[in-house]
Amino acid sequence: MNSDSDLFFSKKWITGVIKKYPTPFHIYDEKAIRENSRRLFKAFKWSSGFKNFFAVKATPNPYIVRILKEEGCGADCSSLPELLISQKAGVIGENIMFTSNDTPANEYRKASELGAIINLDDITHIPFLEKSAGIPDLISFRYNPGHLRKTKEGNVIGDPEQSKYGLTRDQLFEAYKTMKRKGSRRFGLHTMIVSNELDPSALIETANMLFDLAVELSKKLEIDLEFVNLGGGIGIPYKPGQKAIDIEALGRRIKRSYEDRIEKNGLPPLKIFMENGRMMTGPYGYLITRAIHEKHTYKEYIGVDACMANLMRPGMYGAYHHITVLGKEGAKKDHKYDVVGSLCENNDKFAIDRRLPEIKQGDIIAIHNAGAHGHSMGFNYNGKLRSAEILKKSNGSVIMIRRAETSKDYFATLNFAGSEFGDME
Repeated sequence: MNSDSDLFFSKKWITGVIKKYPTPFHIYDEKAIRENSRRLFKAFKWSSGFKNFFAVKATPNPYIVRILKEEGCGADCSSLPELLISQKAGVIGENIMFTSNDTPANEYRKASELGAIINLDDITHIPFLEKSAGIPDLISFRYNPGHLRKTKEGNVIGDPEQSKYGLTRDQLFEAYKTMKRKGSRRFGLHTMIVSNELDPSALIETANMLFDLAVELSKKLEIDLEFVNLGGGIGIPYKPGQKAIDIEALGRRIKRSYEDRIEKNGLPPLKIFMENGRMMTGPYGYLITRAIHEKHTYKEYIGVDACMANLMRPGMYGAYHHITVLGKEGAKKDHKYDVVGSLCENNDKFAIDRRLPEIKQGDIIAIHNAGAHGHSMGFNYNGKLRSAEILKKSNGSVIMIRRAETSKDYFATLNFAGSEFGDME
């Protein structure tokens, strides 16, 4: 959400929440997350077996994963903890897509134990997987088209030729032949090229590419894929004036591509998978913080009680996140501020030279589009503690789905037992 009118709460309501849960915290809207998921599935209802494997890295909380499971989503995992989160949320078996890279053996074993779809990132991982967990009946590979596909400047994943992910075209065909020879009988195909993409043509191009590969694999290797995973990458409009992708129109255009490439070539029905994370939860989460300081030097600064440890994207990528000063939605934006946190790094800024209403100490600030890659990218540098996660349930009640960290958590992994340091509380 990228305007002051998009909030699902008022200043009065959030003030009541703050009385129980001090700032800073992330808050999510369950009702909106469910409605958005239903909209995506409806747009692809033409595809029998369509599934979105929610990218757990976006919002790795079992409460959120379970909500999306109840709406039909699977889980896209890339680590052991993400597999465990999915398991705790009741997502198991082929409702898990395990797409990782440089993967330790124990993680392959856990994915195999859960019955997950294993999506290999490299041809050299075949013998490693075989030794670690055996050859699965169903296997998928991540394709990297290299110079055959260019991405826009600013794409977080980067240009395919510079990306560490995926198999080349030649490796892809060799990998399927190898796995078929080793006993795999079921096959899938995956790619992930774009990130936070608001141009639907880039997503259509990905579908065209994978459907054409499916036809070629069928003809050359006599392999009929069960599914193609188009990846995620559907963006959200962070900035005012940007428009969200028309999901219904995207579904119709991919349907036409499917009919032209899969059905006209007489291939068996092919399931369409995606692994969207950002678009599923991003617009429906906010970082709530409070102004605690102001500074007047060469610039005007507003210091808040959140910092880059609570939302890394602005400092890491220079990403824009809309800011609303609660209770001042209709006020003139006649002040120019840097909105900053307390981290000992000068890039700890949520906004630079942002036009906002006058901000006073104690004002409550909502930072938009923090529902994905917000809390999940938190860290403890400078001794900062990660904030709580709060869920506004569909019935209007509010629950804490992750408590804020404490100093005790920060020191929990240090070996103080019987040492000279004693208790650090």
